[in-house]
Parts: sequence; C-alpha cells; structure tokens
Amino acid sequence: MSEIARQPKRVPGAGRARVFSGVKPTGHLTLGNYLGAMRRWAVADQHRSEALFCVVDLHALTVEHDPARVRRLSRQAASLLLAVGLDPALCTVFVQSHVDEHARLTYLMECTAGVGEMRRMVQYKEKKKAAWEEGERGGGRLSLLTYPALMAADILAYGTHEVPVGEDQAQHLELTRNLAERFNRRYGRVFVVPRATHPPVAARVMDLQEPTSKMGKSAQVRTAGIVYLLDEPETVRRKVMRAVTDGCGDVVYDRGERPGVANLLDVLAACTGVADPAELAGSYGSYGALKTDTAEAVVELLRPVRERHAELAADPGYVDAVLREGAERARGMARPRVDAAYEAVGLMPAGG
Repeated sequence: MSEIARQPKRVPGAGRARVFSGVKPTGHLTLGNYLGAMRRWAVADQHRSEALFCVVDLHALTVEHDPARVRRLSRQAASLLLAVGLDPALCTVFVQSHVDEHARLTYLMECTAGVGEMRRMVQYKEKKKAAWEEGERGGGRLSLLTYPALMAADILAYGTHEVPVGEDQAQHLELTRNLAERFNRRYGRVFVVPRATHPPVAARVMDLQEPTSKMGKSAQVRTAGIVYLLDEPETVRRKVMRAVTDGCGDVVYDRGERPGVANLLDVLAACTGVADPAELAGSYGSYGALKTDTAEAVVELLRPVRERHAELAADPGYVDAVLREGAERARGMARPRVDAAYEAVGLMPAGG
C-alpha cells in the first residue's frame, strides 16, 4: 500500500486563511527558489494556513518548449516540493493541468479582462520583445498576452485569501484583484478578492556570475552562476568558489558598490540563520575564506533536499499518489466556485 494511502485524510482547518503558490516548470529549481520562497512554504505557510502548492505546468506552454522536457521538469518540481518539506497531510500539492477548473475559469477571466490592461503587463512586454529577438514571427504566442488571465484563475478558483508576491508579480496580483471585483460587480459576488502578502524579507539570491541579476531557473545558456537544488556537492563548491567578487580585497557588505561580495554574504547568512548579513563581513579577511564557508553552507543546506529527492525519485508511485490525491482535493475546492461563476454569467448547467 502506498504511503499516501496510509496517511489520515486531512480535514481543512476552519477559519484559516487560504494561500496559493506555484512553481513553473520552465527550468531546474534553484537555490534562489528555495531560499526566496520554498523554504518558507515548508517551515511556515503549510502550518499556519489552508495552503495549496501547485506545479503550474500550463504556464510553461506560453513559450517555445520541448514537451518531454516540460513533463520531466513538472515531475521533478513536484518531487522537489515534497523534498523541501511540504507535507501532503498538511497542505495540498498538485499539478495545475490535472485540475480542469483552471482552464475553465481562465476563459471567464479572459471575458472579464480588457485588451488594454493585458497589453500593459510589464512581463508581456518583456517576453514579447524577447520573442521578436529570438525570431518568433508575430512576437510570440497569444498565450503570452492572456496568461495573466490563467494566473488570475489559478488564484480565484480556490477562494484564495493571501498570495505571497514579490515585486515581479505585484502587477499580476493587482490585475487579479481588479478582475475579481469587476466580475463580482457585474454578476454578483462569486470570488474572494485576494490580498497580497509580503512575507518577512527572504534571501535575495543573485546570479553568482552576474550579481546584479536575479538567480533564475530559466537560463538556457549561461548556468555557471546558478546553483540548482540537485547540483552535486562538488558542482556547488565549484560554482561558489568561482563567484564574481570585487577587486578591492576586503570583505564589505555593500550591495550598490560590491554586489558580488554582498551576494555571497546574503547566501551565507540565509543558509546559517544570521539575520543581518552585514554582521558576517567582519569575520572574514579574504574572499577565499568567505567563498569556502559559503560553499559548505550551501552544500549542507541542500544535502537533505537532494537525499529526500533521491528517495522520491526511486518511489514514483508515491509521488503519483500524492499528486492524484492533491488534484482530487483541489478539484473539490475549485469546482463549486467555478460552477457558480459559470451560472452567474448565464451559462446553462450541464444536463439542463
């Protein structure tokens, strides 16, 4: 019998705020993903809230992609959500495309949104420009324009109260709020209007080779500055030891003037639980010692994640069972609200 089948069924906690977060399978998850969000999900969010964590695989289709790679990265992302400590007895872990209500509600959100407000999305402008530069005729897929409607559906389908957001997603969350309010005014109150939450400042992990750029999982060419969660220890050490620093020699925390050193101090502080990375600067007289300690701290932080992921990879039936039960639970939360939205806009219910 699968381990998930032996676990007691969770009864959602009445009165707890509902939180929705997701990861997009467009690349291997990184140290930045873990320190910036995933660790908080495991340590705090799943315990304090009615939490849903989703592999948002439909979002990976907005750009040119390899189907086999999307499928492989989706499974890897789901396994890593469990490996970092998400407990299916405490939260709901599932894959977006396994719950039809996401796609069903997306169309209603497209019917609620305006073309102008979609075109104003900063990420659409950036991705459209990138698509032109990469030679895609027409500046990319239509889904690049409409995917904020899918993002809104992800959130609104579950009656989500809180959405943890960073600066890069604040505009999309504001659009989601606008769409919920507009729909409710036109058709009656169906949706909870979610609020943005700004969790305690997490580690801001930058690329080790380009310390003024965020460490992103979608980089396809230059990966020397990106630490992936499943990197082998020697690979982690090599990347950290080759991190770009500054030519001044002394270890000073200054994000503006010394971004490379500041990034290493940020990472070391986040890995070791030091609240203020500037406090660590005085402990080091050379870059070499700082890099060595940072490398070992990252290796030790990721060791249990890699070990647990290896166990999960060896037991795909367990992961499948978690995702199957998670999708069933998510569907049960979403379907009544999406059905109510369909009825509110005037669509006939199935069977009459």
